Amino acid sequence: MPGIVDALAIVRPETVIGWHRAGFRLFWRWKSRRRGGRPKVAPEIRRLIRDMSLANPVWGAPRIHGELLKLGIDVGQTSVAKYMARGRRGPSQGWRTFLRNHANGIASMDLFVVPTLSFRPLCGILVLRHHRRRLVWLSTTVNPTAEWIARQVTEACGWDAPPDYIVRDRDCAYGAEYAHRIRAMGIRDRPTAPRSPWQNAYAERLIGSIRWELLDHVVVFGEQHLLHLLRSYQTYYNQARTHLSLDKDAPVPREAQRIGRIVARSHLGGLHHEYVRI
Repeated sequence: MPGIVDALAIVRPETVIGWHRAGFRLFWRWKSRRRGGRPKVAPEIRRLIRDMSLANPVWGAPRIHGELLKLGIDVGQTSVAKYMARGRRGPSQGWRTFLRNHANGIASMDLFVVPTLSFRPLCGILVLRHHRRRLVWLSTTVNPTAEWIARQVTEACGWDAPPDYIVRDRDCAYGAEYAHRIRAMGIRDRPTAPRSPWQNAYAERLIGSIRWELLDHVVVFGEQHLLHLLRSYQTYYNQARTHLSLDKDAPVPREAQRIGRIVARSHLGGLHHEYVRI
């Protein structure tokens, strides 16, 4: 009978080594086969863990794991730590979060000019509370003095608590009387930097809305006529007009109506409408 040496004589040594390595790979694949254990984490859960870790930079794996358990997602805490985003931001909050948390104590004001039919310039003033974007005051005058502006701020607050801060531009009309009045009311004056209207963006945007939605479509006859138009727009703006920043709700929240016939309510002489169910 032929021996092993005779059988090996028909192959080369490199072939024997290759067979051995291939056999070892098969053996190790068999030895490393899955024997149950933890199931794989679904891709959508991995993305959710990553999104939660990015949106909440101060959360650790235990906190995210607890939120997942409340959502009915059974995943291990070590898996949560594995799929959290690396190199996350520090615990410092962003400006959007900071401003949203302080919006209830911030108001802004601004002046704007409106020409009449006889080309006489009138000055309007608005005061806007950042929380809910509520327009709390609109008024007009021919000569905006510091005393007049101070009185408008007082009337804008009325019986409500005054804001903690008020943002305004550096118009020379804001004089010593204005500064003394708001200081007495416990309001901190926050003028914007020179030539930086974007720092008072909410008031500037509201003035643009007043022009685009009202003043560009009418001719103002006089001060009383302008005051009537602005007060009518204030009612429409607060109670009917929806805002993207408020999840398409009005500053004074509107209830969703699902039953009844749809009718249109006219605002500003038919320039705008509010649709309700009756």
